[in-house]
Amino acid sequence: MPQTTSTLALFHNRTFRMLWVAALASNFGGLVQAVGAAWMMTSLSSSQSMVALVQSSVTLPIMIFSLAAGVFADNFDRRRVMLVAQGFMLVVSVALAFMAYEGMLTPWLLLGFTFLIGCGTALHNPSWQASMGDIVPRDDLPGAVSLNSMGFNMMRSVGPAAGGAIVAVAGAAAAFAVNAVSYVAIIAALLAWRPALPARRLPREAFGGAFAAGLRYVALSPNLLRVILRGFLFGLAAVAIQALLPIVVRDHLDGEAFVYGVMLGCFGLGAVLGALLNARLRARFRNEIITRMAFMGFALSTATLALVGNAVISGAALLLAGICWVVALSLFNVTMQLSTPRWVVGRVLALYQTGVFGGMAAGSWLWGALSEGFGPDRALLGAAALLVIGALAGTRAPLPDFGHLNLDPLNRFSEPPLRLDLSQRSGPIMILVDYDIAQRDVPEFLELMNQRRRIRIRDGARQWALLRDLEDPDIWTETYHVPTWVEYIRHHERRTRADAGVADRLAALHKGRHPPRVHRMIERQTVPSHDDTPRRGPQETPPPPPDTEL
Repeated sequence: MPQTTSTLALFHNRTFRMLWVAALASNFGGLVQAVGAAWMMTSLSSSQSMVALVQSSVTLPIMIFSLAAGVFADNFDRRRVMLVAQGFMLVVSVALAFMAYEGMLTPWLLLGFTFLIGCGTALHNPSWQASMGDIVPRDDLPGAVSLNSMGFNMMRSVGPAAGGAIVAVAGAAAAFAVNAVSYVAIIAALLAWRPALPARRLPREAFGGAFAAGLRYVALSPNLLRVILRGFLFGLAAVAIQALLPIVVRDHLDGEAFVYGVMLGCFGLGAVLGALLNARLRARFRNEIITRMAFMGFALSTATLALVGNAVISGAALLLAGICWVVALSLFNVTMQLSTPRWVVGRVLALYQTGVFGGMAAGSWLWGALSEGFGPDRALLGAAALLVIGALAGTRAPLPDFGHLNLDPLNRFSEPPLRLDLSQRSGPIMILVDYDIAQRDVPEFLELMNQRRRIRIRDGARQWALLRDLEDPDIWTETYHVPTWVEYIRHHERRTRADAGVADRLAALHKGRHPPRVHRMIERQTVPSHDDTPRRGPQETPPPPPDTEL
């Protein structure tokens, strides 16, 4: 997709620049904290599984709570959601630093604190990523995602080394304190940001309904499912390096905390290079080719770490791994954002994160257990083999290329005038749309109706059905239900400009003199003596509703 500006030109956007710089400080603190937690666990426990679980304790809550956080991102002020998340992590980090200074940490208590920090990250991430679309134009989203990846990985190139030095000089408690201070920058930037958000016309979705809507949208979007599957496989296998690197440094390279930090710095430097290469790779290769290269490159790096005990060669392998890491994950993220309308982008990104971080959480446990049973070298070779399988999976389920679909709201729908005095929560509502279709057009009509069914259900319709009149076979009736009147309005506001083609082709097939007839009904399971009150007298006839159902 062409971009309206160069990637670095995004720094002219004051809001983006302010938040990006604040995120640098926050990411630096998080990486220092990660080094401190991983190295402290090696001193608290000799179990290799417990060391690997440090990584799992951070990624597991992201897998569990991301979708709920996506609901919050789509239904609440994202800025406020991020402020709550950052404030929570600040409190937890202060408590962790205090416990470490007092020597009160145990292996399980350390995992508990890192789990809570992971909960804050889970709440923050969907709102943060979805906010990019509020800050930059849609065409600049790939550049914004790449710059965010670059910023994180710039800190990855210096943060771990700095973390190793801090741990070596002042202990893990100092690393935890540095992380606590780092939250101040992002909190201050969020407080200074005043996004101009459109007024909300409809009430917020109920949590359960919003949760289900996100699942339904992804389930009916095959391209999104492919991205999530590949992200899961990549996270499951690639996390082996992060989970087992402390053990590799300690046992294979005979290194201390500083060497561990330098190795992570090599990984981070590679990730910065990957962010710089992203645009060129996307311009030259299809997404699936880039994805396969990332899988195979990471497999080569993982196998090298398993087989070679030299620090220089291991650093070079980690450099390549960092390039592949950011190329793959940023490509997945951009594909999800460019394939999703704004009304559900937080939930879709959350489901993507659930897949990736779920894979990382499972992989951290899996490779830790295999390392303890068979040694870290065999565990790393197993991860390399799985990465090769992930690359080959693209032959059956290739990653989609960036589409050129216009996912802006269609905005054709106007709420029809009603003679019954309904509230927004009145329902259930049943919709019937009558079409008059010539026999020669039936095959095309049925093909379009298959697409229409997916669009309807994706946008919230229930019990969709297509009926044919037995006495007049040219008459077809599309029917579906929505729970309430407000959900009917919300259903139409979710329609995108990319969906207009199906509606226009259906309207062209309709051979009647008038547009397809729309019936909007409210269901009644009983017959009360007094029910909905007409707004007009029985002698008045309201004007026909506008033809907006299609």
